[in-house]
Amino acid sequence: MGTKPVRIDNRKRQKARRRRQTAAARAAVLAAALVLVAVLVVAGIIRHHKKTQTVSQTENCTDTVQGQQTSQTEAAGETLAGTQVQSVTAKGYAIQVVDGVTYIGGMMIANKSYSLPESYAPGDLLPEVKEAFAVMQKAAAAQGLNIYISSGYRSYSRQQTLYNNYVKSDGKALADTYSSRPGYSEHQTGLCFDLNTIDDSFGNTKESAWLEQHAQEYGFIIRFPKGKDAQTGYQYEPWHLRYLGIDMATKVYNSGLSLEEYLGITSEYAD
Repeated sequence: MGTKPVRIDNRKRQKARRRRQTAAARAAVLAAALVLVAVLVVAGIIRHHKKTQTVSQTENCTDTVQGQQTSQTEAAGETLAGTQVQSVTAKGYAIQVVDGVTYIGGMMIANKSYSLPESYAPGDLLPEVKEAFAVMQKAAAAQGLNIYISSGYRSYSRQQTLYNNYVKSDGKALADTYSSRPGYSEHQTGLCFDLNTIDDSFGNTKESAWLEQHAQEYGFIIRFPKGKDAQTGYQYEPWHLRYLGIDMATKVYNSGLSLEEYLGITSEYAD
């Protein structure tokens, strides 16, 4: 009877100790789990923050690049919808080719460096060209001047006939200074025309003097200016007008440059 209670007390103390140890172990496991969860949460926040920074930086970079591209495109002139810029000129104007037709800064170009396919055939001067000329002709008439279109649109085949005749008459080298090879004539674009007479004497008329000063006000330029043979590839032709629209024609006129110089392009046959 004297020792029995001692064994019971020992067992109770041992059980209590085991319960405390078990509780401590559980608490340690729970604490470790909480620490792990906290670490994962913090890591997730850090990763999200870094990702957000990366996305933000990427978006900023993309916006900057797109802004630069947009600025360059605007500086180079309008581009055509659904086309891809192939290259740019020395002045930064976009060069695009659509169905074999070259557009530079959004303007159709036909010269010794850029040709038109035989299939390109508008059939006549474009409506906007006719309308602009009618307004200019009326303004000239109000000044007592008489201007009229003597040669407008020419098809590929018509230009071929004319050019071949000039070659037979003057030889290829000389013909190339005043007549375009088929496919290289601006007349095929439907955007240009010859006025009155294709003779050097036209440059000495009042009509020619008036056009030199006012053609751009109606959207036209003297396409082959005096002293620009090397740049345009052709002799001075005061009678040959090209339609660009008032805004662009005014810019080219004020620059004192030929269209080739203004756009930063050449006009030279490959052969």
